[in-house]
Amino acid sequence: MNKILLIIQREYLSRVKKKSFIVMTLLTPVIFAGFYGMMIYFSIQGIKGSSNKIAVVNANKTLTEKLISTNNATYTYVNKPLPQMKAELATSGYDYVLYLPDFSLDDPSGIQLLGKKQAGLTLNNKVADDVENAIRNQKLKQSGLAQKDLDNLKSSVDIDMKKIGDTGKEEDSSAGASTIIAYVGGILMFMFILLYGIQVMRGVIEEKTNRIIEVMISSVKPFQLMMGKIIGIALVGLTQFILWIVLTGIISTAVVKIYADKSMAQSAVSTALKKQNENKIIKEATEKSPIGNIQKSLANLDVTKIITLFLFFFLGGYLFYSALYAAIGSAVDSETETQQFMFPVMMPLLLGYTLSLSVVTNDPYGNMAFWLSMIPFTSPIAMMVRLPYGVPDWQLALSMALLILGFIGTVWVASRIYRVGILMYGKKTSFKEMIKWFTYKN
Repeated sequence: MNKILLIIQREYLSRVKKKSFIVMTLLTPVIFAGFYGMMIYFSIQGIKGSSNKIAVVNANKTLTEKLISTNNATYTYVNKPLPQMKAELATSGYDYVLYLPDFSLDDPSGIQLLGKKQAGLTLNNKVADDVENAIRNQKLKQSGLAQKDLDNLKSSVDIDMKKIGDTGKEEDSSAGASTIIAYVGGILMFMFILLYGIQVMRGVIEEKTNRIIEVMISSVKPFQLMMGKIIGIALVGLTQFILWIVLTGIISTAVVKIYADKSMAQSAVSTALKKQNENKIIKEATEKSPIGNIQKSLANLDVTKIITLFLFFFLGGYLFYSALYAAIGSAVDSETETQQFMFPVMMPLLLGYTLSLSVVTNDPYGNMAFWLSMIPFTSPIAMMVRLPYGVPDWQLALSMALLILGFIGTVWVASRIYRVGILMYGKKTSFKEMIKWFTYKN
């Protein structure tokens, strides 16, 4: 045990003392805080998209309903033929020309959007929707409905989402907030497992190629060496993650305060003509913004539980995969030879990442989500994605138990390959050869 602790200490200190570790640990929270600050700023100020000036050439004798301009598309009807507008488009001050031919309202066809530059998909869909609305309003008016009746047909629906807790009490809920946390948790889990698992593999390859491993094996057993390296690098990742949480929290709080005191106070107080209390206006402006809605939903989530479980599944997932990466590192002589072995190991992790951010976020309580969060190959990511939506305690306990058993199994398999592979040099390794190593007697 003392030898494993010495290896853990060596792996840990050799990495946390590097300048790259210190720089990235300090820089990453600043990037996260800056991104969070930009989200708050744009949610309050509003993202002002560029407005496209569109000249409408209406050759349709039936469609008299006008297209309604918005912030993204300003429509101006011109009394010029299409060929002339196409020729003058570059100097006319318009971005596009919308041509409405003489079609039947029941079968609109031949509509064209012309411009010197290719219209984006969003603008194309926006113009199509506006034309559809104009045709719909035209048909409704022809059926005898007045403008007042048309306005009454439109309703704006805002659903206030509630979640019934275990005690039967209603709690504020937000699919948006849960989805954001799920995405962030899944991405971080995938990134950490992949990053630190590959570090284990590279460390084994480096020691093997430098022949340091031969000296170390004379003093410690291969299993002790592998476990010391895996746990040491795991502690490096854990240290970095905890520092990121602390530093991100401190910097994010400062960023929020700066934006709240300056940007939000100025715009909100100016709008209210300074008749209300500044602190009250800032609070109202924050609560009505998208970020405010997310923060309100976060207040009802057990963030401490989510972070604690993240640490568990990070360590479990890392230990599960890093044992396989250590076996790969011991089987090759250089990093260029690892590709054929890394792909089968990365596939379950990549599959879990892809399905978790697509299937699980859409149906966190379905059968697919359940099995993805139980199988050790995919559970670290899938369970983190499911957590913000709420997971029964028995499923959580089962997933954790299966992950622990999976780690023990992969360590046992990897150690049998590792003990032979670290002393093999100059021989092209294959899966068939690794299976032979696995079956060797002590």
